[in-house]
Amino acid sequence: MAAKNKIELLLLIGVLAMTPASTPSSAKAFAENAASGNSRFAQSAANILQREFTGRDVSFFLLDVQTGALLASRWDNAHHSIPLGSLVKPFIALAYGEEHQFRYPIHSCRGDATGCWLPHGHGEIDITAAIADSCNSYFRMLTTGMTSADVIPLATRLGLDLPAPDLSGQDLIGVGNRWLISPLHIAHAYLELNRRRQQSGAREVIAGMAQSARQGTGAEVDRALKHSSALVKTGTAACTHRVHAPGDGFVVALVPAEQPELLLMVRVHGVPGAKAALTAGRMLSRMEE
Repeated sequence: MAAKNKIELLLLIGVLAMTPASTPSSAKAFAENAASGNSRFAQSAANILQREFTGRDVSFFLLDVQTGALLASRWDNAHHSIPLGSLVKPFIALAYGEEHQFRYPIHSCRGDATGCWLPHGHGEIDITAAIADSCNSYFRMLTTGMTSADVIPLATRLGLDLPAPDLSGQDLIGVGNRWLISPLHIAHAYLELNRRRQQSGAREVIAGMAQSARQGTGAEVDRALKHSSALVKTGTAACTHRVHAPGDGFVVALVPAEQPELLLMVRVHGVPGAKAALTAGRMLSRMEE
């Protein structure tokens, strides 16, 4: 990349880099430039991602947080509904909260004994840690007695594909493969979650996504970033590729964590979500440079 173009790119993503030179005015300028599909930012971001991440096993798209504009994409049929695993958990948390005055219980995750993916368990865990660690045991407890009817009103407001009427339990938390959602739809739901970040329920979920990036299942993202931090949710779901693998890993990352400007969604064939975070981290790291 020519020196002049590289400097322009850095200026445009100054908010992402979170350098001391970043100011509210520069953030506004970034948002205005990023909103245009023909902006230098969009072209540079697309070039970086599409030039360097071309493997068949990686799908991705990049959205502008403020406008929802698609800045870059290498994801065939991103509008088609597929299983997305634990990416649904933040929205299950919101649906539960709306029915319980946003009071979330403490739970003792005992691993295999309580149906968690982590064999030895997460121990005593609250909603924030449950989001960060994607604790299946916590969400199995949270959805006891919940059905699709408890989720449909929120899903409708957020533009998510609706769960089938008969879903309950593990099907609602992404452990099964019966709730199918378009990747683009869930990405836009995360944009709305971010807009509500100061509201009850959303506040706890956003805190969990920040913790995920620091030390949870999404920790490889923050580990890769040099100048900023992220909000991350990972998921693992049934593979929908023509050549099947045991599962696919998904990552939704919003950067920078304090005031997101970009949303990156990534799918990596044949790995769990925590390993897909390695790829997401590399992609965001390259955009910082």
